[in-house]
Amino acid sequence: MKVVVVGCTHAGTAAVKNILANHKDAEVTVFERNDNISFLSCGIALYVGGVVKNAQDLFYSNPEELASLGATIHMQHDVEEIDTENKVVKAKNLLTGETVSSSYDKLVMTTGSWPIEPPIPGRELENVLLCKNYNQAKEIIKRGADVEKVVIVGGGYIGIELVEAFAETGKQVTLIDGLDRILNKYLDKEMTDILEDELRNKGVTLALNETVSEFSGKDGKVTTVKTPKGEYAADLVILCVGFRPNTKLLADKVDMLPSGAIIVDEYMRTSNPDIFSAGDSTVVHYNPAGDSRYIPLATNAVRQGMLVGKNLKENQLAYRGTQGTSGLYLFGWTIGSTGLTELTANDAGFNVGTAWLVDNYRPEFMPTTEKVFMKLVFDKDSHVILGAQLMSKYDITQSANTLSVVIQNKMTVEDLAIHDFFFQPHFDRPWNYLNLLAQEALATFD
Repeated sequence: MKVVVVGCTHAGTAAVKNILANHKDAEVTVFERNDNISFLSCGIALYVGGVVKNAQDLFYSNPEELASLGATIHMQHDVEEIDTENKVVKAKNLLTGETVSSSYDKLVMTTGSWPIEPPIPGRELENVLLCKNYNQAKEIIKRGADVEKVVIVGGGYIGIELVEAFAETGKQVTLIDGLDRILNKYLDKEMTDILEDELRNKGVTLALNETVSEFSGKDGKVTTVKTPKGEYAADLVILCVGFRPNTKLLADKVDMLPSGAIIVDEYMRTSNPDIFSAGDSTVVHYNPAGDSRYIPLATNAVRQGMLVGKNLKENQLAYRGTQGTSGLYLFGWTIGSTGLTELTANDAGFNVGTAWLVDNYRPEFMPTTEKVFMKLVFDKDSHVILGAQLMSKYDITQSANTLSVVIQNKMTVEDLAIHDFFFQPHFDRPWNYLNLLAQEALATFD
């Protein structure tokens, strides 16, 4: 059985390893346009901030490892055409210009995503950069070393992490976002108000509800970022406004969302049964809303890639979906979120209820404790929990994983309110703070 894998970051690497482990007769050929695989782009900010000293540590596999497992690896090969009727992939060797063709029985599309590049005048100026892959990370480090004024465009996780990294290294940082709050997709206003105050206290300039209209510069280098409301000095600009799926190769050949994300079933098959798709090029089943969405996260990618390897010949292991669970560390705050926010739950048409609670994570008689800021989002009709957000100077992020399981299993407010958690004063209270949060929600039913 000939298998061709196009693209090899998180989903591709997971797919190759699991195909070779589960199907001894598989002849796996990989085409990757870059000169590296498996780069953890979520570590770029850690590299910028000096937490990670060596960028090579952000790789967890390499072409040699996959080759040793039995795959044929074509690095720096850009796939230019896929003939789905005759099952042939054509790729160009970016070093020699040679064209290579490979036939397949099964095709695995793990082509990932690419940063959205708004058509802003001045985009071509030097020092206006993107943030996604290893080479871009090296460029950010190189150019960021000698600049003073950094402008980050986009207030999602990557943008916020870069804001912290540059602020911690003494740069003058401005964050511009077209929405009125940072982290709008992940946290509600109660949480983002606290974090925005923290950013301002650290000297970060927040330009929210503003969209970039122009980059201007001198001698080909950016000096100013302009919005309809103001101008911001910049020696370096990093665009972090989101990602789009890399799926043009299969346009009109498989079913996709309007965004271009490839639609798959629970076994990672596309509308063409001989084509699988996984990772940032692919939809996920979003459990809280019960629909298909585009949520490009490494966690989704590695799970989907594994499932490709399991289900290549027959349906063996179904996808369980995702809650979009995520964690963030920002200026000493640990932040976890999962499922729907109040805003997105309303958009999804639920009869939304919420509970907000601030409490200590362990008893006050202990030498130290920390407050936990918590919000629960639930359906007032069914009492099913839809989402949750937590924030503290104490590490509460694993509780986001607990709540992810709660949402995936459609547990109710009542279930969580009296769920069995251990008590030990070093770690929590007789009622765990998740119990207390659900009990706060329970009180709204009276």
